[in-house]
Amino acid sequence: MRTAVVVGAGLAGLATAGALSRCGWHVVLLERAERVAAPPTALVLWPNGRRALESLDPDGGWPAIIAPLPDGGVRRPDGQWLVTPRPGGTGSAPGAVHLQDLYDALVAGLGDLVEIRTGFAVTTIRTGPARRPVVGDGRTEIEADLVVAADGIDSAIRRTLAPESLAAGSGFAAWQAVVPGYRVPSRPPGEVAGGETLGAGYRFVSIPLGDRAAGRGGVYWVATAAGAPRPESPATQLDLLRRWFAGWPSPVGDLLAATHPEELVPQEVRELRPLPRAYAFPSGPGGVVLLGDAAQAMPHHLGQGACLAFEDAATLRSLAGQAAPGATLTAALEAYSRLRQPRATTVVRQTRRMSAVVQARGRLALRARDAALSHLRPRILSAPLSQWSPPD
Repeated sequence: MRTAVVVGAGLAGLATAGALSRCGWHVVLLERAERVAAPPTALVLWPNGRRALESLDPDGGWPAIIAPLPDGGVRRPDGQWLVTPRPGGTGSAPGAVHLQDLYDALVAGLGDLVEIRTGFAVTTIRTGPARRPVVGDGRTEIEADLVVAADGIDSAIRRTLAPESLAAGSGFAAWQAVVPGYRVPSRPPGEVAGGETLGAGYRFVSIPLGDRAAGRGGVYWVATAAGAPRPESPATQLDLLRRWFAGWPSPVGDLLAATHPEELVPQEVRELRPLPRAYAFPSGPGGVVLLGDAAQAMPHHLGQGACLAFEDAATLRSLAGQAAPGATLTAALEAYSRLRQPRATTVVRQTRRMSAVVQARGRLALRARDAALSHLRPRILSAPLSQWSPPD
C-alpha cells in the first residue's frame, strides 16, 4: 500500500490527509500539539478556496457551514465611502466559515486510512536518491513514500530542504475575535452587514458568520495595526484597540465593546522571504512536498493563506492521488512544484500590493490611496482569487 506522512494537523494537513486517504493512500498525520483543535476564529473562503475544497471532497457538506459574504465596501475612519458596497460582490461571492465548523468537517472526512498521532513534533527530515524520506522527532522515525510538510511558517522540514526561505515580520500586528451571535450588537436600519474601514496604518474588517456558525452564529472581526506585536495581556491589548479605533464608524466600536479578553487572538503578521525555489524534493521512489504556510506564508491582507493551502492540497491530490511510487510519483511531485510555485508567487505579489495600501500613512499617501482604491481593489481581488480551478 502507498504510504504518506502529513506533518501538521491544521487546515492544510487535514485537507491533504483526507484527500490522499480517499485515493487509497495510508496516511499518518502528525501533530505537535496534544490534540487537534481549531483556533477560536474564522476565515473568508474566496472562490478559489471554495472550489479547491469542493474538489477535495465533493460530499463534504460545505454549503451547510459556509455563509455567503456580501461586499460591505470600504470606508475611511470618518465614515466616508472609499468603495461603496456592491450587492453582487466582487466576481463570484466569497463565503465566511467558523474554524470550528471547518475543522469538524475536515476531520469527519479523514476516513479509516488516516492514523493521527498527536504530541509528535517533527524536528528532522532525511532524504536521498536511493531511500524513501524519513521524518523523526528525536525519539521515533517514520518512513513513507511521500512526506507532506504542512507544518506552517516555522516548518522544520522547509528549514532543512529550503533554507534560503526565512520567516520574517511584515511590519504589522493583528488581532482577531468572534463575537457570538447572542452578544452581537444590533445594527441601525440600512447599515451594511460587514465591511472594511481603512485608516493611516490601521484597518478593521468585520464579517458576519451567519446564524449557524459553530452552533451560535456571530461576527468575526480582524484589526490590523502597523508595528510590532504587543507584549501586554489580552485585556490590556483589547483596551488599546478600543482607544485606537475610538470614533470609527459603526460597527467597529460596538464589536470591540462586545468582545471579551479571552476571545481575543493576537498574532504577529509574518511572511516567507523569499519563497522556496522549489516545492517538491525527490527522494527514492517518492519525495517531500511543501504545502500551505510551509510553502508560501504571507500577510493576511487578501485572506488567501487557507485558500492557497486548499489549492495546494487539491493540486497534489489531482497529480499524485493515483500515482504509484517510482517514476510516476516523482514526476507527479515535480509537476506539483511547477504548478504551485508560480501561482504562489503571483498571489504573494498581489498581497504585497495590498500591504502597501494598508501601510499608507501621511496626507499625500492617504490621498493617493483613497483616489486609487476604487479602481485598484477590484483588480487586486479578482485576478488572483477567481482565476483558478483544480487541474484535470
